[in-house]
Amino acid sequence: MRILLLLLLLCLFHLGCTTYVKSQSTACLKDFDYLVHKIRVDYPGYRDKVTPETSRDLQKLEDELRARIIQSPDSCGKYLSRYADWFRDHHLRVGRTWQAEDPDSKKSDRKLLEISKEKLKQLQSLHSTPEGLWHSFRGDIAIIRDSNSESYKGVAVSYNQYDKNQIGFTLSDPQDGVYKMVSYPNYNDYYPIKGKASLELNDQVLELHGDTRLVRKTNSSVFDDALWFSYIPEFPNGSNTYFVSLPLSDSTFYLRIPSFMSDAGEKLVRKHWTEITSTPNLIIDIRNNPGGQDDYYQLLADLLYTHPYMSKGVEWYATENNIKMYEDAIKDGEIKNGEEGLQWTNSLLAEMKKNIGGFVIHPMMGADDTVKHDTVYPYPKRIGIIINERDASSAEQFLLTAKESSKAILFGNSNTAGVLDYSNAIDENFPSGKYELTFPMTRSRRLPGNPIDNIGIPPDIRIPYPATAQLFDRLDQWVYFVKNFLEMMDKK
Repeated sequence: MRILLLLLLLCLFHLGCTTYVKSQSTACLKDFDYLVHKIRVDYPGYRDKVTPETSRDLQKLEDELRARIIQSPDSCGKYLSRYADWFRDHHLRVGRTWQAEDPDSKKSDRKLLEISKEKLKQLQSLHSTPEGLWHSFRGDIAIIRDSNSESYKGVAVSYNQYDKNQIGFTLSDPQDGVYKMVSYPNYNDYYPIKGKASLELNDQVLELHGDTRLVRKTNSSVFDDALWFSYIPEFPNGSNTYFVSLPLSDSTFYLRIPSFMSDAGEKLVRKHWTEITSTPNLIIDIRNNPGGQDDYYQLLADLLYTHPYMSKGVEWYATENNIKMYEDAIKDGEIKNGEEGLQWTNSLLAEMKKNIGGFVIHPMMGADDTVKHDTVYPYPKRIGIIINERDASSAEQFLLTAKESSKAILFGNSNTAGVLDYSNAIDENFPSGKYELTFPMTRSRRLPGNPIDNIGIPPDIRIPYPATAQLFDRLDQWVYFVKNFLEMMDKK
């Protein structure tokens, strides 16, 4: 009887697993079909990159990934990314959405641990182990020690995108001050990810290596925030490059602009306009600048300008899906800049409908443009621009503008990222809602003669010092090398 019952349970378990895997596989195959079709029909670089010589390789990859999805559908995101990566265009990429289609679908899987108010008060007085009450920019976490062991649970007290009492991570098995960590990040649907953590700064800071940091919570929120913001991580996450502006000497002014995503750099330039335009040398440090919008570097372009030059524009890929995307955006009220934005969009749509399946030039933007400014600023006389391999997209477009100036010299020790030929990227969700596709709408008219993708823009002068991994708001040897170079040019 026991044997029969066990066999029945095994059969039921196997049937349930098979049904679940099939369901996962079907959903992932739908996402994969969407991706293959979307790229083939709407990607402006498809005809450039899928040639008679490369099409077999792409078809082989497609067949391989379909088979893998059927075998291991839980790795769906990895397979979708592999297909998009074949095109070697960072403006064409797959990412997870921040919320699944049903944001409550995994609530039952989230582990909870209730903590009393008395326990929270007790935790705030602890100081020498991970156990205690901790603070970060996302909120507060209580870390509880398991009885009779050196393992701990990090529990959300009020932590952004986590339920109250939800376990955010566990720590265990300390070796030389480093704990093994299992985190449950919201961006991974709270599935576990292995990592490491350690106590730093006399046990006042807990670093989750390569992720974030927490500071022990005190009675002063001002103190806690000041410590969190000023602490320089031993195991940092990301490039940590901040905006900086200051005079380096009587003859050199310095700007660090790590992004063109907002008008923050433009505000710095306006704030120091008088100093910049009355100083012989300017350093513009754009290391780790991923781009953004061309509008946000126009003041810098004014300072760089020395003579008229020809600027190559872009052309828009006029497919039925791309046309519908703009029409839906108008219908849903998603077009920015009011009447001006609507006029811009309707003008583009009218042009696209005349040439479906081809490329069109926006009638309000023109094809190639002769750039001519009214003013050539006498100061700064020389502009040194510091670059690195993380500069991409609009940052590279800024550098193409700079290379038209007789004032500019590019400094670095590597080419830029090379992400510019296909641009004006937008996002669209996959059918499952679990993933998001970023894809470009335009192709540069520099092509095919002057490609940037996967090549980048080289420096004019190679800096002999090693790169600084984490800049924060600090000046390093690169800055002083460029300063000395420009000032020595003045003397000679």
